[in-house]
Amino acid sequence: MIKEIQVKVLPIDWQNEAAIRFKVLQHLGVKSDQLNGFIIRRRSIDARQKQVYYNLVITCFIEQKTELPIPYSFDYSNVSSKKEVAIIGAGPAGLFAALRLIELGFKPIVFERGKDVRARRRDLAAINKSGIVNPESNYCFGEGGAGTYSDGKLYTRSTKRGSVERILNRFVEFGADADILINTHPHIGTNKLPHIISAMRERILACGGEVIFDSKITDLNQKDKAIELVINHSQKLTFEAVLLATGHSARDIYEILNKNNIPIERKPFALGVRVEHPQSIIDQQQYHCETRDEHLPAASYSLVEQVQGRGVFSFCMCPGGIIAPAATAPGEVVVNGWSPSKRNNAFANSGFVTQIEEADYYKFIKQSGTADDALTGLRFQAMVERNAFRAANNSIKAPAQRLVDFVNNMSSKDLPDNSYLPGLTPSNISEVLPEFVHQALRGALKQIGKKMKQYYTNEALMVATESRTSSPVRIPRDATSLQHTTLAGLFPCGEGAGYAGGIVSAAIDGENCANAISVYLKP
Repeated sequence: MIKEIQVKVLPIDWQNEAAIRFKVLQHLGVKSDQLNGFIIRRRSIDARQKQVYYNLVITCFIEQKTELPIPYSFDYSNVSSKKEVAIIGAGPAGLFAALRLIELGFKPIVFERGKDVRARRRDLAAINKSGIVNPESNYCFGEGGAGTYSDGKLYTRSTKRGSVERILNRFVEFGADADILINTHPHIGTNKLPHIISAMRERILACGGEVIFDSKITDLNQKDKAIELVINHSQKLTFEAVLLATGHSARDIYEILNKNNIPIERKPFALGVRVEHPQSIIDQQQYHCETRDEHLPAASYSLVEQVQGRGVFSFCMCPGGIIAPAATAPGEVVVNGWSPSKRNNAFANSGFVTQIEEADYYKFIKQSGTADDALTGLRFQAMVERNAFRAANNSIKAPAQRLVDFVNNMSSKDLPDNSYLPGLTPSNISEVLPEFVHQALRGALKQIGKKMKQYYTNEALMVATESRTSSPVRIPRDATSLQHTTLAGLFPCGEGAGYAGGIVSAAIDGENCANAISVYLKP
């Protein structure tokens, strides 16, 4: 008999097979020799009570042979002489699309404006140490996209769009820890992702595909029944099918499409700050303890509040993490967060943002005199990032304020220790963010402080600005063919096109678009 059960174990026993077996036998009420084996299917933490447990979903084999799960197998062949498909962008959408196209018998040619992961590190060091932003190679642009250096969290709500399990198994194939297959909130870690991304590239090359770095798309338009790409202002190439997976920060791509009258649409996005606490405060709040049990991971949280009808929520929470400078051009301050695989940094940070709606765009248009078009949201986003740069004395030493000081609209005389390597500038965050944004954040923090007293502290920092939660632009596509609504052969994909929100959902969308391309190119 095969039976699925749920058991809970103490943190000290979460990796102790004998202790877990004892719990299983106790739950089933069978003798030890009747239990031939068990497989842990899902693992999560239950911290609702003072005693914290690991919850385990387990498949048990009672008086029956243990049936190990059949591993995913990915069928790669040599495609060097097969029909070519252009992929613009080597983020998760682009890379997973390339691997899927190889399985389907097509040759992917991936164009990436930035550098490979190894060369990219030098540009990241220049941002952190000297405040120098390379517009083509930074925390957003380069091999692996923004995901390579922004934590590697792999949980998603996009389960109806495709197989999350398939995506996770693909990561394991290229070197991720197999624990991501059973953890409720799987996570790889920024320190491990570069090696995984490099392994994906090596597989693409070994199968006859191409990955070409330092190749920026500077124009894109229809030519006859194909699509012509202009690379670095000089090289012209034509493809029957182009997968556009440039990520949420490639503003020049939106401007190219808009210039060439290829329809794009503005859409809502979210904007706010990064909130950073000492990790010990979050541990105490979430685990109801003075000191975190050594067998528990750094605690995380997820917050949602309503302030006068406007949603405010935490985003991309990074326990044991670091706040990173994510600007993609000089003259702007953008922050993001990431964690190493062990999540053992002294700080916890999270995006803390509110939704920017269509009505907010109309106010912005009226106040600023900007154009009422598809790029309005992009201009709104850029305005706030420039505000942050000016508040930081025209540097990327991000504007910051202690949390309670921000709520009370008081200046912070000094700032606590923090993880942001370029450094912080004491500032009034209310002068950086639009009024409706800082009022929403302030109201939400007051509400949170009533429920999470330890969270509401001046040991915490507000760091501006978290503005790249998603793209303020959508590139429209047909729901069935996944092609652009007016430009045949163009497949808008991933976060930059407005169809994903994170590594896994972008990877799923990449595979879905690859499937759609195979239908389009085969008669």
